[in-house]
Amino acid sequence: MLAYEPSAPTAGAASHTDPVLHPYQDTVDSYPQHYQFNDNNSNNNNNSNNDNDPRELSNRRREALAKIDNAEFGWFHIRTCLVAGVGFFTDAYDLFAINLVTPMLGTIYFESGIMPTDLDLGIKVAASIGTFIGQIGFGHLADRLGRKRMYGIELMIIIVATLGQALSGEGPALSLPAALIVWRLMVGVGIGGDYPLSAVITSEFATTNRRGAMMAAVFAMQGFGYLTTGLIAVILLAAFKTAIIADPLMLDYVWRILIGFGCIPALVAVYFRLTIPETPRYVLDIENDVHQAERDVATVCKEDGDGNLIKDDDEVNKKVILSNPAIVKGSFSDFCRYFSKWENFKVLFGTSVAWFSLDVAFYGIGLNNSFILSSINFSSSTGNAWSTNWNAAIGQIIIVLLGSIPGYWVTVFTIERLGRIKIQLLGFFMSCVLFCILGFAYDKIRATSSALFIVLFAMTQFFQNFGPNSTTFVIPGEVFPTRYRSTGHGIAAGSGKLGAIIAQVGFSQLKDRGGTNAFLPELLQIFALFMLVGLLVTFLIPETKGKTLEELSNEVDDDCNAGGQHHHGYQDGSNGSGDFLNSPHVDRNNNNNNNNVDAEK
Repeated sequence: MLAYEPSAPTAGAASHTDPVLHPYQDTVDSYPQHYQFNDNNSNNNNNSNNDNDPRELSNRRREALAKIDNAEFGWFHIRTCLVAGVGFFTDAYDLFAINLVTPMLGTIYFESGIMPTDLDLGIKVAASIGTFIGQIGFGHLADRLGRKRMYGIELMIIIVATLGQALSGEGPALSLPAALIVWRLMVGVGIGGDYPLSAVITSEFATTNRRGAMMAAVFAMQGFGYLTTGLIAVILLAAFKTAIIADPLMLDYVWRILIGFGCIPALVAVYFRLTIPETPRYVLDIENDVHQAERDVATVCKEDGDGNLIKDDDEVNKKVILSNPAIVKGSFSDFCRYFSKWENFKVLFGTSVAWFSLDVAFYGIGLNNSFILSSINFSSSTGNAWSTNWNAAIGQIIIVLLGSIPGYWVTVFTIERLGRIKIQLLGFFMSCVLFCILGFAYDKIRATSSALFIVLFAMTQFFQNFGPNSTTFVIPGEVFPTRYRSTGHGIAAGSGKLGAIIAQVGFSQLKDRGGTNAFLPELLQIFALFMLVGLLVTFLIPETKGKTLEELSNEVDDDCNAGGQHHHGYQDGSNGSGDFLNSPHVDRNNNNNNNNVDAEK
C-alpha cells in the first residue's frame, strides 16, 4: 500500500510499518519528521493505493468542491436560507423596534413626555456597539473554531438579552434606561455574530450560479423583521387604545410586549442552527479532513452509494482522518502576508469602506424615523400619546412597504443577472441623488406635501436595499479564502457598524442645532456625501457573479506562504488551479524508497 512513512529509523529504533498521515500543522517547520512515498512490496508498484498522494488529494478536493458548486438547487439549500433568514428577521426586529419604543419611554418615564437626548442616544447606540463587538469576535471565532460550533450561540444571546430588556424595571441602584443600555449591548453582540456566520454558511453551501440570490434572500428577511416591528406595534396600540387614551402610562404594556415578541422567531430558529452540519469547505480547508468532507458533500447532494465521492462501507474512511499536506492553515502571520498584497487588501478595504459609508446613512435615518416623520408633522412628538405612537408605527410600515421590502427582493431576483457591482453602484448613485434632493430642497418639499417627502424618503430606502445594503452583505462572504472568509466578513461588517455608531452619535448631537430638528436638511446632505464615497470605493471591489469562491480568493497560481513553504501548482510545472499547494515534504518521483525529501530544502 502506498503511504506516507517516516524516513528510515536509526539503529535500534522500532520499525514503522503503519501508515503515518499528515498531522495538522501551521508551517513547514512544524513537521515533526520527513515524509516519503514507500512501496512495501517493490520500488514501483503501479497498482498501489494513491489515497495519500497529494496530487490525488487535490483532485478529490476539486471534485468535492465542484459537486457543491454545481449541485441542483434543493431542499437543503432552501432550509439553509430559512434557518439563516429567520435570524436576520429577528436581528432587524430587535434593532429597529427601539425606534418605536423610545418615544413610548419618554411618555411614560419623563415629565416632558420626551426622552432626554443623551439617554435616547445611549439606548440606540448600545446595540450598534454590541453588534460591532459581535461581528469582529464571532467572525474570528467562526474561522478558528468552526461555523457549526458557533452557529446558534448568537441566537441564545439574543433571546436572553431580549427577555432582559422586556423585564427591565426602574430601581434606586439602576435606572430603566441604564438597564436597557446594558441589555441592548448584549443583544447587539448576538446580532453582530449573526452577520458573518449566516453569510459564510450560506455562501459555502450555495451553488455558484445561485449564491448571490441565496445570500440576498437571507438578508432580505431584514425587511420583514422591520415591517413586523410596525405591525406588532399597530396591533398592540389598537388593543390598548382605550386604556392608553385614559392613561398614557398603559404604554408600558405595549413597549414590553413589543420588545419581548422578538424572542419568538429566535426560539424557532435556534434548534435548526444547532443541528446544521459543518460546511464542507471548512472541513476541507481548515479541519483538513478529506473523507469527512466527501461524506458531507454526498449528504448535501443526496447522492446514493454509486454517486458518492466515497464508499460508505470503507471502515478506514470512517475512522482515519485523511489530511492533505497541501492545505495552508490560517495564522496571524499568514493573515498579514495574504492581506499585505494590494490585490487582496484593496478588496478588504473596498468592502469595509463601502459598508461604513452605507451604514452612516442607513442607520442615521433607520433608527430616527420617528424624528424625521415628526419634522414633517406626520408624527408629532407632542399631543395625544396614542395618536403620536400610532402615526409613528403607521409611518414606519409605509416606508418599509414602499421602499425597504421591494428593494430587498428586487435585489434577490436580479443579482445573478446584473451582478453585485452594478447593483451597488446604482444604489449608491441614486441614494446620493435622493439625499441631495431631500437635503437641499427640504423646506420646499415639506411646505408642498408631506406625502411627497415620504415618497422620496421611501425611494432612498428602496435604492439602499436594491443596492449597497444588500451587496455589502453579499460580497464579503464571497471574496476571501475559506480560512479568512468569516474574519474578513466580520471586519467589513464591523466597519459598517462603526459608521452606524458615528451616524447615531452625530444625528443625536446635530439634529437640534438651531432648533428642534432644524439641522435635518444638513444631515441629509452629509448622508449624500457618504453615498458618494461608497460609490467611489466600489470600483476597488471585483465582480463575483458566476465565479467560484476559490477563483475569488486571489490564490490561483500564487505563492501562498512566505519563503516558498507552500506553492500553487506542481513541481513539474503543471497548473494546480489554485487547489494544490505543493508540499516540499513529499517525493512525488517515487523512484527509490530510500529517497527522503529534506524539509529544509
